[in-house]
Amino acid sequence: MTTTSAPASPSVTRRVSQRVSQSVFDGSRLRVVLLVDVYDGAQQQFLEAYEQLCNQVASVPGHVSDQLCQSIENPSQWLITSEWESAPPFLTWVNSEEHVEMVKPLHNCVRDTRSLRFHVVRETGGPAANAARTLQTEPRMGDGVIRHALTFTVKPGSEKKVASILADYASPAPEVDDTTRLCRTSLFMHGNRVVRAIEVRGDLLAALRHVARQPEVRAVEEAINPYLEQDRDLDDANSARVFFTRAALPAVHHVTADQEEPEAERHALYYPAKPGQGLRLAQLLARHDEAAADDPRGPVLRSTIFQRDDVVVRLVDVRHGLGKDPAKALAPADTKTAAQLKKLLESAPGPAPMTLVTDRRSPDA
Repeated sequence: MTTTSAPASPSVTRRVSQRVSQSVFDGSRLRVVLLVDVYDGAQQQFLEAYEQLCNQVASVPGHVSDQLCQSIENPSQWLITSEWESAPPFLTWVNSEEHVEMVKPLHNCVRDTRSLRFHVVRETGGPAANAARTLQTEPRMGDGVIRHALTFTVKPGSEKKVASILADYASPAPEVDDTTRLCRTSLFMHGNRVVRAIEVRGDLLAALRHVARQPEVRAVEEAINPYLEQDRDLDDANSARVFFTRAALPAVHHVTADQEEPEAERHALYYPAKPGQGLRLAQLLARHDEAAADDPRGPVLRSTIFQRDDVVVRLVDVRHGLGKDPAKALAPADTKTAAQLKKLLESAPGPAPMTLVTDRRSPDA
């Protein structure tokens, strides 16, 4: 095995609070790894679809490079890696309708995919060694919990019926396998928008697939199908894939105050951003909650910001007794931040408190 003693490349680094376990906003280079399982005999079709996709991605702002690799052991296993200037431009692209349409040619030749995203922390040698590149300055310390959310809209007038369906089902078994466990599921609604926030310890993809296979969950999903604004057929793999791709609401920032309170309350606030301003709004909220978590007397115990396109949701665990108006209590106190927030929001008066439908935790979470 050959090793290198080349010095780490000169790089620009940015320090982040040790309380932040997850963030896409530090400007670090992003490496995306896509593991692909291709149907037997579809390798050439997959290669042609990839080349078409590659030509389109090359013009996406923030894209740096990509590689396609085929396993030396199993010709059905492929690996696509891509590098991006930072996470925000990648997320803007991967969450767009343009991306949904762009990857459709892959659906008929791909059995399964798994996407992994990494900030670059250190690098040695290679062409990049002489370039100034923004790297993550130091490892983040998390709590072992992965946070993700789904959001979708239902037909106006069906909100009460949908809320009743979503609140009344048996919780699936929390144990997924020896290493993965469901910790908590919180479901909120505002108007006809539904947001389901999920916390998992272990493998998120394995947990999502585990939940989808549970009869009680499948029954609920089938029951709300007639009320969805976007049609879906759960028996059609492509239809289900497109629906859940569009419904994905990734966590872009998480911060914790490292304080526990048995009577902590969970609130969700919905921030409809002006067109094209979702990431900027999410970043503003992330900075605000990072500062709030540093205040030992403040109400914020934990905060997760979820964002996709112009939909921003702020999920906050706070000390008991926040009051009847969480949006007001959690609003930025300084006038400059409040003014910036107002400029980024689609409509006045501001964020909308979401109604809690159900909040379930596994017994030992």
